[in-house]
Amino acid sequence: MATPTVPEAYRNAVIAHIMVDGAVAAIDFYIKAFGAKELFRIDRPDGRVLHAEVSVQGATIMLGDAEAPLFSAPTTIGGTTVGLHVFVDDVDSLADRAVAAGAELLQPPADQFHGDRTSIMRDPYGHVWVFLTHLEDLTSDEVARRAQELFG
Repeated sequence: MATPTVPEAYRNAVIAHIMVDGAVAAIDFYIKAFGAKELFRIDRPDGRVLHAEVSVQGATIMLGDAEAPLFSAPTTIGGTTVGLHVFVDDVDSLADRAVAAGAELLQPPADQFHGDRTSIMRDPYGHVWVFLTHLEDLTSDEVARRAQELFG
């Protein structure tokens, strides 16, 4: 039996709602870079996005234009406290596509001790994305053992 590319435990995860400066352009970027599909959008009268949803290989993410003081964009605060993890069918081709579209490659695709092939990148709006393709099912004990061997 083939190992599924998205582990069952992550099929029904928390949906992130990210804030950006320039949500219209961000949606276009996510479509070009990650193959996202726009699910719907509610625009404000001034053309900014109140709320939108896009899907990256079935994983939904919500987004909108940042509205201070409650929500700030990573570019405004100089960093982000959240990494957006998305399991995809082919992390290598997605990374190539995203970099060609303007994503900053922070970690090229590589097999990891936790059983996934992983790549990390930053989008032009300051969000850090961790894309993974699941390679093998491991118990938590096996992941812990591998981590201990790798990190000491």
